[in-house]
Amino acid sequence: MRDFIRRINHGIYDLFYIWKHELVMAVKDTGMLIFFIIVPLVYPILYGLIYNTEVLHDVPVAVVDNSRTALSREYLRKVDATSDVSIFSYCANMEEAKELMARKQVYGIIEVPNSFSDDIVEGIQTHVSVFCNMSGLLYYKCILLANTEVSLDMNADIKMARTNNTTTREDEITTMPIAYREVTYFNPQNGFASFLLPAVLVLLIQQTLLLGIGLSVGTTRYSSRTGQMIPNNPHYRGTFRTVLGKSLCYLMIYLVMTSYLFCVVPKFFSLVQLSNIKDLFFFSLPYILACIFFAMTISVVVYSREECMMYFVFTSVPLLFLSGISWPASAIPDFWRYVSYIFPSTFGVRGFVHLNTLGASLQEIAFEYKALWIQTGIYFVTAIVVYHGQVEIRLKEVKGIIDKIRAKRKILLHKDKE
Repeated sequence: MRDFIRRINHGIYDLFYIWKHELVMAVKDTGMLIFFIIVPLVYPILYGLIYNTEVLHDVPVAVVDNSRTALSREYLRKVDATSDVSIFSYCANMEEAKELMARKQVYGIIEVPNSFSDDIVEGIQTHVSVFCNMSGLLYYKCILLANTEVSLDMNADIKMARTNNTTTREDEITTMPIAYREVTYFNPQNGFASFLLPAVLVLLIQQTLLLGIGLSVGTTRYSSRTGQMIPNNPHYRGTFRTVLGKSLCYLMIYLVMTSYLFCVVPKFFSLVQLSNIKDLFFFSLPYILACIFFAMTISVVVYSREECMMYFVFTSVPLLFLSGISWPASAIPDFWRYVSYIFPSTFGVRGFVHLNTLGASLQEIAFEYKALWIQTGIYFVTAIVVYHGQVEIRLKEVKGIIDKIRAKRKILLHKDKE
């Protein structure tokens, strides 16, 4: 019984020794400090400042007015008056307008046909052609939206002018038989930052853990003569104490960083925040643990400090797509949807967006919440398997060294007796 208690005490002591050792290493190692502290602190601010304006305004366009009538000038004046579009130049023909687009001076062309006014007067449907630079979808959105709104507004005026209504109410019914009201939920300004930044914040936790833990493993392998993942230290002689000690260090760091990312950054940029602190904490805990154990498992493929950059950095954009934020999850092929279930970021991004941006409760994101706990359990087991193999190799090396020392001792003692 005493021996069992002594072993438990030694295990707890080693666990906290490993926690302290990993924490000191994270602070002293410049690379780990950058990934664990600097990147989570600075990157969201830089990203948010870039997209802080949320929407585009005054996208420059060129105009080819072949009609040159009062009606065409009214149409173009109303387009220019919108907040989305600004007329940069009136061109004589399409070739001149295309040249401006080729030089990136404008991002769209509005062409008014020469029959514009005549068609309207004769009661014939007319067309206005809009050409957009599709290298940026936000340019297309602004140009198309401005022209659509102006055409609808002028259509209403033309309808009222051609009817014999006697009251304003009759004009309203004529122009809009079905009244509608547009209500934008959860992203009132239709902003890019409100749409993308929450997903980036969640993905950032997983990616920095992958890079930081991979860097730590690469450093340990490089400094080890045999290229093992654990240091040549007697306190790292147990699998559970090694995994728990290392994960406790990372958990302590990322509880602080996650609080900053999930609470401070959205508030700083005035993003939608509909969740409460309690739900965020209970959701963040399995996500951080799943990311930690996933990173500890996958770091087995890292053999140098540089390799973690080559293995993990490029995955950020594909993982953002697989999360179902930038592309609807329902439209992702089954194969890639199942592949996405490997990564904690998939359930983390969806859960956080529903929880924080859409105002869902933990019960309403039960699928993502349970999936994160399942991933935590699976990756904890895989981390145990990976580090158990490393501990066994280290113990065999130590045993071999001890056997060699004992053999030399026996030889020396035998020589002394002779």
